[in-house]
Amino acid sequence: MPTATDIAWQPPGISPIDAATETAIRARIDGKAKPLGSLGQIEDLAVQLGQIRHPGEPRGDNAVLLVFAGDHGLTEEGVSQFPAAVTVGMVMTYLAGRACANAFAGATNVEIRVVDAGVAAELPKHPGLIDAKIRMGTANAAREPAMTRQQAIAALDRGCALAVEEIRNGADIIALGEMGIGNTASSSLLLHRLAPAPLEECIGVGAGQNSAGMAKKRAAIEKAAARSDVTAPLDVLAEFGGLEIAMMAGAILGAASQRRPVIVDGFISTVAALLAIRLQPAARGYCVFAHRSAERGHAIALQAMQAKPLLDLGLRLGEGTGAILAVPLLRAAARLLTDVASLSDVLEGKI
Repeated sequence: MPTATDIAWQPPGISPIDAATETAIRARIDGKAKPLGSLGQIEDLAVQLGQIRHPGEPRGDNAVLLVFAGDHGLTEEGVSQFPAAVTVGMVMTYLAGRACANAFAGATNVEIRVVDAGVAAELPKHPGLIDAKIRMGTANAAREPAMTRQQAIAALDRGCALAVEEIRNGADIIALGEMGIGNTASSSLLLHRLAPAPLEECIGVGAGQNSAGMAKKRAAIEKAAARSDVTAPLDVLAEFGGLEIAMMAGAILGAASQRRPVIVDGFISTVAALLAIRLQPAARGYCVFAHRSAERGHAIALQAMQAKPLLDLGLRLGEGTGAILAVPLLRAAARLLTDVASLSDVLEGKI
């Protein structure tokens, strides 16, 4: 149940997708020039997109990937094989157009926006960088709350506003990505409390850990979990979360408030989606889950939302790479509804 502190923040209003429209949309798809059910999961996706934009038609031409970057105080406990400086380095790589996310976006005609949610450094001004910094990284959650409640709310609100702005500027699809050394540790703690699920089952190798590194990571996460027993979503975010995770959750709420689909990437983005849905359950209908990550814990997060991802490619990079690869599937599903002739028109020679 929400606590009094949760009630102090109100998520944006979101209209649940209308389940009653599914029958009509599916009948429309069944009437297309193809055998019944022959497009499998793409037909299910088309139904969801139709419900999201009902009574309008779904569109997928303009897709924007928001890559949120933030640092984590938990790195002080040795939860990652990489230093926090890698977060800054990767942000600069995105801005230079040389990261995997940039390459995939170029291949799929997806625009990228890089957002400084809480990188622990002053970043140089750049036309491709959105300065949304709430603070210089989170505090060490093994020793104290990662952020204040006010900072958590500010991050949620900023992410929401960024998604709404992109949609008002013409985005049909919002895709999510992230970068932050230590963010799988933070995500494991969030998943543990929000699913809920046994802590050990939520901890994975992240960007790559050997056995000694995993022992350090588990010890740090267990120490953080023992420090606080909070379970209310906003409290869990403030105690254990990351600023980039909070902004992704906010972006999901923002996209849903504008009746647009949001593509959720891998483990960390999926935990952000779980947070968003715990804060505002109606957001679930607007989430499209891109892929099944190889990161341990992702299956738990998906199961908590009864989510069936579109792809299973063994990815665990982050950056929104899986979300980008799913964009063409959304575009195809939307065009199934809008561009494909009906079987009756074909049989009657009306094409």
